Amino acid sequence: MNLILAQYKASVLSLSRNPGYFVGSIVFPAVFFLIFGPPNAKDPLTANFLMGSFTIFAVMGALFFGFAVGIANDRASSWAVYERTLPGSPYVRLVSRALNGFTFAAGAVVVMALVAHLTTPAHLPLAAWGRLVLALVVGAIPISLLGFAIGYFASPKGAGTLAQLFYLPLSFLGGLWVPPQNLPEVVQKFSQFTPTRHWGELVWRAVTGEAWKAQDFLSLAAFTLIFGTIALWGYQRDQGQRFS
Repeated sequence: MNLILAQYKASVLSLSRNPGYFVGSIVFPAVFFLIFGPPNAKDPLTANFLMGSFTIFAVMGALFFGFAVGIANDRASSWAVYERTLPGSPYVRLVSRALNGFTFAAGAVVVMALVAHLTTPAHLPLAAWGRLVLALVVGAIPISLLGFAIGYFASPKGAGTLAQLFYLPLSFLGGLWVPPQNLPEVVQKFSQFTPTRHWGELVWRAVTGEAWKAQDFLSLAAFTLIFGTIALWGYQRDQGQRFS
């Protein structure tokens, strides 16, 4: 546990001193919300819906770029090679990296919630906040694994670009910027097959007080299995290429 905490602390400090990551994961989603949110949030229900959508956008950005770019950079770093000579199993680095990503994701959620409450009539009862947090965690798992997969297959220079190619289209197709029913008809058909759409369904039902549907949990579980398998394949491939 001490090794995990030490690794976690070092990673948080390192990323906190990286303005590009900090602005991209914490500030950018909130600025994006200011463009789309206040002009369209005419009542509390709509404001809560928009806050939920852009909270997903914020969590996704923090996890996606933290894992994809971070892992790709570590694979090319001599420091990461040196770390393998230190006490501790690969699980120490894995757990500390996951904790680090979810710490910044939580920070992005707090900032997004503050901005939404200051600029729109958004308001959630305490129980809805609990459901929102649970929905965010469930959807964050497959997205995190997709970030891991990108990190293990992409080069350090290409990881950021590849992450963008998933991040922005998945956000649009999932209905995070425009409500799903307002998407173009052809986009609505593709939307049903994206993890962000099912993640959105969980979050939107959490903030509007509706009951969750099992199909959204099952779909996210399927994406978790697919992305997890690809990430594990990438990890084993990387370990074999660099250390065997």
